[in-house]
Amino acid sequence: MDTVKSADGTDIAFDRVGSGPPLVFVVGAFCDRATPKSIAELLGSQFTVFTYDRRGRGASGDSPPYAVAHEIEDLAAVIDATGGPAFVFGHSSGAILALEAAAEGLRMRKLAAYEPPFIVDDTRSRPDRLEARVTALVAAGRTSDAMKLFLAEGPQVPDAVVAAMETSPGWAPMEALAHTLPYDLAICGDMSMPADRLATIAIPTLAISGGASPDWARNTVDAVAAAIPGARHTSLPGQTHGAADDVLAPVLVEFFLG
Repeated sequence: MDTVKSADGTDIAFDRVGSGPPLVFVVGAFCDRATPKSIAELLGSQFTVFTYDRRGRGASGDSPPYAVAHEIEDLAAVIDATGGPAFVFGHSSGAILALEAAAEGLRMRKLAAYEPPFIVDDTRSRPDRLEARVTALVAAGRTSDAMKLFLAEGPQVPDAVVAAMETSPGWAPMEALAHTLPYDLAICGDMSMPADRLATIAIPTLAISGGASPDWARNTVDAVAAAIPGARHTSLPGQTHGAADDVLAPVLVEFFLG
């Protein structure tokens, strides 16, 4: 593990694996730098893959009050630590963060964004004040309730699946990161897609969806690709919001090195 200081002095922890041009992973909710370890190792034969703890997670610091701008600065610091410019892959809320960073002009060579959770049509409902409600539960120490609310109304995980998750060994590691759910929700905002802002992105961009994901998610990725000049949308057959490493990795290799 290494660390780099962000613009506000916060220490951001990162790992690196492999050799080749730098590729930075930007993770979403409930994830830290260890989450993409298996795909990082898979890609390590062709890239130096950097995975980092977003602020407030793992070994990274935090400097309240939170601001999305600080997370963009964190990503900038990690890219600088790679020797940049870097390829960037963002997943879910991490994809929105990466898109915002690209619009800010961070030193990216290419960007791949997997299912940024915008809502662009009426194929799903828009959550009501989800950020405020989750933040209140976290502040009250009710992290498990915050998680269940987030899962039900954010990614719309079915109740039965959430109940099964709650009794699984994976619930505790997720709960250890639940205090950062307000950060992910701040990045998502009201889940509207900022088409005008995306239109300013000037690097090659690939928007990726899972072929088995809900209609709203695939429609969003279509809209993201349409908003960014020269971007394209690819759908991974049979995949959902969490694509299998051996399916996603070749797509990233082809896009970044093609």
